[in-house]
Amino acid sequence: MTTLADWSLSYQGKVRDLYIPDSASSAASADRLLIVASDRVSAFDVVLAPDIPGKGAALTRISAWWMDVFSDIPQHLLDESPPEEVADRAVIAQSLSMLPVECVVRGYLVGSGWKDYREHGTVCGIALPEGLSEGDRLPEPLFTPATKAALGDHDENISYDEVVDLVGADNARALRDTSLTIYTRAHQVAWERGLVLADTKFEFGRGEKPGEIILADELLTPDSSRYWDVERYQAGGDDRLESFDKQVIRRWLASTWDKTGTPPSLPADIVSTTQERYLELEQRLRG
Repeated sequence: MTTLADWSLSYQGKVRDLYIPDSASSAASADRLLIVASDRVSAFDVVLAPDIPGKGAALTRISAWWMDVFSDIPQHLLDESPPEEVADRAVIAQSLSMLPVECVVRGYLVGSGWKDYREHGTVCGIALPEGLSEGDRLPEPLFTPATKAALGDHDENISYDEVVDLVGADNARALRDTSLTIYTRAHQVAWERGLVLADTKFEFGRGEKPGEIILADELLTPDSSRYWDVERYQAGGDDRLESFDKQVIRRWLASTWDKTGTPPSLPADIVSTTQERYLELEQRLRG
């Protein structure tokens, strides 16, 4: 945790810290928030050690770049500079009433979607054609929402009808349509930079205008999205689905830890490889 003048820590997540102005009694009463991306890394819903140097700054730059690409969509960023101590890895944003939905969009059959398809022929209850293989592009992007889990818990997939029950029909429709629009546009932008945007997730809050939703949290970072290399993907082979994120950590952890007790410390080579993957993705996106 970083101590900052005029700001108080309100909440510490797996990889982000949320600060409110000292003048505010709570996040709900604050007019703005300071969101700091740490160098912490999590996998299998636990925070690991050591940190990944420079990760927080890279995530912040990538998210800010995408927010600029989607400047036509209402978003939470304010035109105010964060404190100097965290300037490279923080943003100041509107304080919103967040909608309790992880807006997941899947464009390719991978991860838990592939597991679901193998067992049931569906992804989150949505029927798909027979004969698809891992990594195949889906006939159309799917909106597969989930509940947002507390620290240490797992997100849980929910149906669209359950989203309607949670936030109302108008908000549910806006979440779905906006999420699919952002994904479709972002997929094209990424493809032009030699990247496949396989899936991603968004978060939104309510704006001041009736029915307005505001894009919040991080946007299209390797912590919230799965990116592949276009050339490797098209060529096939064992590494076609190698992603620009912490996949190397998940793979190493799965081979050394049974998910009980305290996870082992990350070896130096795993840390450096992960760091390189984040920085390569940033360079390819931002140029």
